[in-house]
Amino acid sequence: MPEGDTIFRAARTLDRALAGKIVTRFETVLPKLARVDDQTPLRGRKVERVTSSGKHLIIEFSGELFLRTHLRMNGSWHLYRTGERWRKRRDDMRLVIATEDFEAVGFNIPIAEFQSAPVHGPDLLAEQFDADEALRRLRERDTAEIGEVLLNQHVVAGIGNIYKSEVLFECGVSPFKKVSELDEETLRRIMKKGRAMLQRSTRERPRWSVYQRGGQPCRKCGTAIQRQGLRSTYWCPKCQK
Repeated sequence: MPEGDTIFRAARTLDRALAGKIVTRFETVLPKLARVDDQTPLRGRKVERVTSSGKHLIIEFSGELFLRTHLRMNGSWHLYRTGERWRKRRDDMRLVIATEDFEAVGFNIPIAEFQSAPVHGPDLLAEQFDADEALRRLRERDTAEIGEVLLNQHVVAGIGNIYKSEVLFECGVSPFKKVSELDEETLRRIMKKGRAMLQRSTRERPRWSVYQRGGQPCRKCGTAIQRQGLRSTYWCPKCQK
């Protein structure tokens, strides 16, 4: 599943091509989107901007209309010049946003909906990150494990299984610690590290310390890296007590 850094790059590419342009064609096979387009047509609206919010890619149109998409495992956005041949089958198309110069095509996108305003937690990749609000949302889930809470995009947006494991390793925090067991300084350090790691990954290819390294020696202490469950949690039992 794409994480915040991947969605950030996709949004940046779409924004450079579409922002400020007028929609000349909107096409979709998704009934919920089609109903909105029938009532308030997308054609003729301006694409104000394309942004990411954690794992969500959000396209803002004039008239205060937002299209939120989540790619899950198999979804993707492609950008083509007008008339250029698509690289995937038309049967995989879920929606098309066309301007005079470009076509943005969403393939196999499982979650797409129009909203009057985007709803999410503070975005770790946003220019202005509201750490106080993120801390408040974390504290609302005091009885939950920190590894699970970090995956909740309504709490803080941007972290998936990879960075959940990597950030907690770098902070020396067990993913199975309850939020209530962590002091404010530790929680703020986790958010700061998560923000730094995601920002860095938009510029360069990261090298994982624990993710997908189950059974291999920890790069810090040599202890075998552990893995648990469908959520693919990786951790060092010595460095993250």
